[in-house]
Amino acid sequence: MKIAIKADKRALQGTGASRRLRRADKVPGILYGGGQDATAIELDHNDLFHKLRSEAFHASILDMEIEGKNQQVLLRDFQMHPFKQNILHVDFQRVAADKKIHMKVPLHFINEENSPGVKTSGGLVSHVLNEIEISCLPKDLPEFIEVDLKDLAAGHSFHVADLKLPAGVQAITHRGENPTVATIVIPRAVAAEEEAAPAAVSAADVPAANQKAKEEEPKKDEKAGGKDKK
Repeated sequence: MKIAIKADKRALQGTGASRRLRRADKVPGILYGGGQDATAIELDHNDLFHKLRSEAFHASILDMEIEGKNQQVLLRDFQMHPFKQNILHVDFQRVAADKKIHMKVPLHFINEENSPGVKTSGGLVSHVLNEIEISCLPKDLPEFIEVDLKDLAAGHSFHVADLKLPAGVQAITHRGENPTVATIVIPRAVAAEEEAAPAAVSAADVPAANQKAKEEEPKKDEKAGGKDKK
């Protein structure tokens, strides 16, 4: 899915110029990379604000139009006002079709309710990671990566190495590491019930054992009385 965004070059820079842009509902930004000099840009605040609410906007190659020319870019960073819904600044990076990029992409979890750990054991899925960093060519960049938990049992974990990555996509991890993506844990209430069940069964056996003991007591007395008669 291609996402288009429009920007204009900005001639004036500095704190004062950026403040005036924000008052005019514009967002100051920078476009860098691709073997070219960094370009100061400005974008419409409302358009950018709504696009930032889309997950795909954060993990897609964007078609940016500047002065009638299109170029492929990635969203790299943005700053928000501490308590207002205002974007203060945004960074984009140019991409080349023949050079690999590093990106963080979201994880989409599926079949959680059908996993043995949830369906059979009453466990809860804990999402340890919600995104992973990948390396790929721009054309191979996925909007998200699916995590299929249909076979995950209670007490087990799903790791990065278990992910089925699209062709041309490689997960970036530290050497020798295999981070946990998700795990299934048993809630305390469920675990307590399971532990209490054997104890309840044992307690139920106590009256029966006492009754048996009482029934055997007269027999012992009879034997003892018989010996005295002799």
